[in-house]
Amino acid sequence: MARMTMIQSIRSAMDNAMEKDDNVVVFGEDVGFFGGVFRCTQGLQEKYGKNRCFDSPISESGIIGTAIGMAAYGLRPCVEIQFADYMYPGYDQITQEAARIRFRSNGDFTVPMVVRMPTGGGIFGGQTHSQSPEALFAHVAGIKTVIPSNPYDAKGLLLAAIEDDDPVMFLEPKRLYNGPFDGHHDRPVTPWSKHELGEVPEDYYTVPLSKAAIRREGSDVTVLVYGTMVYVAEAAAEEAGVDAEIIDLRTILPLDLDAIVTSVKKTGRCVIVHEATMTCGFGAELMALVAENCFYDLEAPIIRVTGYDTPYPHAHEWEYFPGPKRVGEALKKVMESA
Repeated sequence: MARMTMIQSIRSAMDNAMEKDDNVVVFGEDVGFFGGVFRCTQGLQEKYGKNRCFDSPISESGIIGTAIGMAAYGLRPCVEIQFADYMYPGYDQITQEAARIRFRSNGDFTVPMVVRMPTGGGIFGGQTHSQSPEALFAHVAGIKTVIPSNPYDAKGLLLAAIEDDDPVMFLEPKRLYNGPFDGHHDRPVTPWSKHELGEVPEDYYTVPLSKAAIRREGSDVTVLVYGTMVYVAEAAAEEAGVDAEIIDLRTILPLDLDAIVTSVKKTGRCVIVHEATMTCGFGAELMALVAENCFYDLEAPIIRVTGYDTPYPHAHEWEYFPGPKRVGEALKKVMESA
């Protein structure tokens, strides 16, 4: 085991995959010589050469289109979109081509490609570097969407995504890149005081793309979260004194519905937390699924705690995020309901 940040674990995953399979290629804006804007690909070009790790033009549609063609003809591209906010020029090809080729060809072609992209806020990146677009991918049949919360999962999930024969959107929470997030604070804390760096095997391993993880067992209320919000939920439960069971979804598509239903039927209450805006956010789908499958087991209304329905507020981003205070208030409210 090695102690790694999420950046290091993601780099280790690509290194393992490229070493194991010559068909794995890595490319995107500045990912070659420069090693990526967050240094996730640092050293890969030097180790594997310019044919397997290389820079692309500043064209998200070009990156996605090239990756689709490569994947359909047998390669396994793992490409980087520099920020999730930049993926929109390539969204047409993701949804209209990558997601559909297996079905349109009756299984003659698959698209084993991974699109990595930093997601969410917390680095004062402003409106065009801080969005959380996971619901846009979850709505599209034919693609998978992954959001890790820690270095161990990040590496195992990325290797599983590279192995997968369908396109995978791999969203990496920027607030977790350089160290675990101290969820007790509504603003950045340096050094990261509560959690240590993740213990991550240096060797090849995978984490299933369809299994949630119980981060904290409890009997009072189920909290459904992913990414950065795992740590916020943990802090909120501790501060509110609520025996919350915290479920880290890890993949929002495919979704581990069995884990969700089992937990909610045990606790009888549910709070859903995500950083993206509320309206048509993935929390709405989670709320509907819990209501459909656990209605007669619920002892209180389901509550969502999310980002606000506004354009991303650069100057007030730490007021925009769900923090331990807002989540704690939701936990107390759901416990007070008859």
